[in-house]
Amino acid sequence: MGMFKQLKDAKDMVNAAPGMVAQAQQMAAQAQQMAAAQQAAVQAQMAQAGGAQAGVAPAGPDFEPIAGVALEAFAAVSKGVAAFNYDQSKLVEIAASRGIPAPAWEAAHQGWNDRIRTNPAVAQRFNQLYRAS
Repeated sequence: MGMFKQLKDAKDMVNAAPGMVAQAQQMAAQAQQMAAAQQAAVQAQMAQAGGAQAGVAPAGPDFEPIAGVALEAFAAVSKGVAAFNYDQSKLVEIAASRGIPAPAWEAAHQGWNDRIRTNPAVAQRFNQLYRAS
């Protein structure tokens, strides 16, 4: 008798499988929709926070040029390295093509990276400039 019950249970499970698969797919789709909605909400909040300052360049000592290199120029040179497969050795050459001498670039590179690591506002502004250039 036990063997027939096991066969019947196996048959029931096979019959229920398509419905269970469909239910799992629905749940996965709902999870993806929720994740997308949450991501959109976070991006909207960030846009609102940044939108209050849109068009107004941040100010303060951490936004002052380093060795004559403004954050805008630093972002443009940093983005320019993409054309060289992100070969960091090309940064000095790219900077020179924008009128930035090697010693100034080296000081600016170190200084801006330090500021980006320690000041979230500088990092956010750099990201905005990097995406825009």
